[in-house]
Amino acid sequence: MEQSVLILGATGRFGRNMATAFDAAGWEVRRFDRSRDDLEQAAQGVDIIVHGWNPTYDKWETDVPALTQKVIKAARATGATVLIPGNVYVYGKDAPAVWRSDTPFGATNPMGQIRITMEQAFENSGVRVILLRAGDFIDTEASGNWFDKIIVKSLAKGRFSYPGMRHIPHAWAYLPDYCRAFVALAETRKTLPRYTSLNYEGYTLSGQQMADILGVRAEQMNWLPIFLIAPFWKMGRCFLQMRYLWNKPHQMDGSAFRAVLPDFRET
Repeated sequence: MEQSVLILGATGRFGRNMATAFDAAGWEVRRFDRSRDDLEQAAQGVDIIVHGWNPTYDKWETDVPALTQKVIKAARATGATVLIPGNVYVYGKDAPAVWRSDTPFGATNPMGQIRITMEQAFENSGVRVILLRAGDFIDTEASGNWFDKIIVKSLAKGRFSYPGMRHIPHAWAYLPDYCRAFVALAETRKTLPRYTSLNYEGYTLSGQQMADILGVRAEQMNWLPIFLIAPFWKMGRCFLQMRYLWNKPHQMDGSAFRAVLPDFRET
């Protein structure tokens, strides 16, 4: 029998890639439209709900808790498993350099705390959840994230603008691979614990390594304009909260993921 998935946030970079990956795997893919659909009705009969809703940073404080409860309510009503893209904000500035699936959460800044609270709400909800945590996304097309808006914006001019120290390791995830991994986990969900949280290793590359691969000159991004405007711009203050991730050496340990899917291969 064909399995079905409801994609929340299907027009975003994560949701778009998830829809493509599920479609390629032969699933019935439903895309939620917030302008006309009711979540509980749309989720009736689906096996998986992909939680791809991600408000802009300045709306996290109010929107993330509300959206979390909506998704939990729909999953309880339908029995669907929820797939959640996890980020690295939960670990905090003082975390070790290698992040495992069982590395304790230590974030104390507001944005990290919002994500910790969100994950705890899902874990305590009683619904079935698969959370796959990854580093910064690399997409197949421009999608409005740091990578295409800042880092490779001037690539055609031979420049690569990096937001942090260029010689330290940084975690990256190629979105089509990451989403294929999510589909594979969804297809093995009945063998997994009710709440499953795994780290996706992806690629560990410094800014300088990326620039060398691309054959361009690496430059340091200028943060001064953001510092100057941050007092009047909430998004800017959020960017500054998370700036430490560009200057903190880190990588993802995917050993727990590989134990579940030993045959998965990245591009």
